[in-house]
Amino acid sequence: MAQASAAGSASYPLRLWRLLRLGVHIAEAAATIFLLFPRLGSAARDRLTLCWTRRFLALLNVRLSVQGDWPSGARGALLVLNHVSWLDVFLLLSQRPVRFIAKAEVRAWPLFGWLAKRQNTLFIERSRRRDTARINQELSAALVGGDWVALFAEGTTTDGTSLRHFHSSLLEPAAGGDAVLLPLALRYLNLDGSPDTRPAYCGDMTLGQSLRRILACRRIDAELIICQPLAPGEANRRLLAQQAHAAIAAALQSAKPKKLS
Repeated sequence: MAQASAAGSASYPLRLWRLLRLGVHIAEAAATIFLLFPRLGSAARDRLTLCWTRRFLALLNVRLSVQGDWPSGARGALLVLNHVSWLDVFLLLSQRPVRFIAKAEVRAWPLFGWLAKRQNTLFIERSRRRDTARINQELSAALVGGDWVALFAEGTTTDGTSLRHFHSSLLEPAAGGDAVLLPLALRYLNLDGSPDTRPAYCGDMTLGQSLRRILACRRIDAELIICQPLAPGEANRRLLAQQAHAAIAAALQSAKPKKLS
């Protein structure tokens, strides 16, 4: 039923054309990062990343609606999100400069892993418990330095119809008062406002299979809901995880989907 209410499927020629244009776009980005980024300041790199990311989403006909306002005056911020698709990263980067915390396996992804490393992603070895302490130190330094860092607190992806338990181990810097903690809710919608599961990257799906599904979508509508920030240093990390989970769950439930045009 979700498929029937979605924006329809792209024709096979359109899928091939999109894939070709994406390939050229990604190659241009790789060349820019390799040749220009070392010579540019952070502000110029951020502007290029913003433009490239928005173009990337436009090539896939992904349309993003943002509900709420980004907090003003926050120097460093830890963004806590639910996780549905690898598109989530590009949706967030299309709005503002953000660093990410990702599993170490992402480094081995074709091209995307290379791009993630150039984006100063913090990679964690989830199979090694001691690695959490290292990441928390790096995260704390990044936040104190004024960076905005995004954490997908479920530790995995879902199809967007449910919200899993939030892991609290990487919320220690926020609990210690190093930065504001900002919950963000992400979802993908069909034209009738119901959840669109086609962009989901979960289960045993490969990255190639996910890309083919997304290329087959004539249009994808996404929504980013900015929740109220949680004040730093007012709770331990487990309570912060519970509060962030409750805020995102409430946002996904209370923001009534309207029929998209």
